[in-house]
Amino acid sequence: MRVFPMITALLVCVVLYGVVMQRDRLVSFAQSFRGETPAPEAAAMPEADTAPEAEAPAGLRPGTVSVVTRHSVAQEVDTAVVLRGRTEAARQVVVRAETSGRIVSDPIRAGAFVEEGQLLCEIAPGTREAALAEAVAGLATARSRLPEAEARVDEAEARLQEAQINNTAASRLSESGFGSETRAVSTAAAVSSAEAAIRSAQAGVESARSGIQSAEAAVTRAEQEIERLRITAPFAGLLEGDTAELGALMQPGTDCATVIQLDPIKLVGYVPEADVARIENGTTAGAQLATGQRVQGTVTFLSRSADPQTRTFRVEITVPNADLEIRDGQTADILIAAPGQMAHLVPSSALTLNDEGILGVRIVDDTDTARFAPVSFLRDTVDGVLVADLPETVDVIVVGQEFVTDGVPVDPHEQEPTQ
Repeated sequence: MRVFPMITALLVCVVLYGVVMQRDRLVSFAQSFRGETPAPEAAAMPEADTAPEAEAPAGLRPGTVSVVTRHSVAQEVDTAVVLRGRTEAARQVVVRAETSGRIVSDPIRAGAFVEEGQLLCEIAPGTREAALAEAVAGLATARSRLPEAEARVDEAEARLQEAQINNTAASRLSESGFGSETRAVSTAAAVSSAEAAIRSAQAGVESARSGIQSAEAAVTRAEQEIERLRITAPFAGLLEGDTAELGALMQPGTDCATVIQLDPIKLVGYVPEADVARIENGTTAGAQLATGQRVQGTVTFLSRSADPQTRTFRVEITVPNADLEIRDGQTADILIAAPGQMAHLVPSSALTLNDEGILGVRIVDDTDTARFAPVSFLRDTVDGVLVADLPETVDVIVVGQEFVTDGVPVDPHEQEPTQ
């Protein structure tokens, strides 16, 4: 057996018994040991035990709770629609080839600024110039056929006039008995033949003109094919990547370069249904980028159709970016100005929740009774929080609001201005 642990436990029990059960005797013994006179037993009893219970201050209802209030007057504050968005280039185009061939121009490196119409990629002409020359020659041949066809028409018209004159004379002679009917019939047939010759000549003219149009179209195709050899920038901007490398084989649809325009730049966000009516085109808006840079612009587009997945509306804000410091795709915290609203500035500690979980504050009514007032949170500031949906003037409980409920009488003490 372990003797010492048992002895230790026994001693602890004795000490606890003396401290708890024989406390008065231990105190008297200690006072006599120090040479002090023990106080009489009656004196040890506190006077408060025999005194009557303290009464509440005069004029206050039973159960009154003392609280600290702040008198608040509503004031108009600027409100804003807060969005989370990103920057987006005003224009971005992937320039692609429209014909095939090998690149014969030196590449332009990524990040370079290009002007509108500047050459980006040039394709070797190949046989396209010869095809253009052939088309031009075919056009000349087609045009030369037109005068010949028109001359045939003139000749046919002259023969028609001669046949008509002969037919008129033969008809009159036949009617007067001086000519045979056979000649009259022959001259009438000559008129019909001349008319058919005219129609044939006119068809030749139309064929010649069609040949000219076909040749002109061939020339246009050949010229456009040559124009497609030079791929130029559609607008002034920055190259997002290198242009096509020298010697690369291009096919229709192959990328030559990507050009983006960053001045001006757009801020893009998505507005909830509840706030879309507060935004209009031309409204001033600002944003803070992830880098800390602050920019300002105006709303230039607000979608009329909601996103089917998120039920939000796209909004675009145009911002000047002459120095090109703002990049495409940066995260931005966007604030869009909205009409002013009456609000109260209260300490954030004054906000509380009722039993239903509704956000609000405790206020004091005209009868010095605590009431719960629901509020709408607008935004946070360094001096407190701005809330709406309260009366124009109100006494908000700022200390003790967690110890009262609706209908509890209170003893309000107005907070000092420095508090």
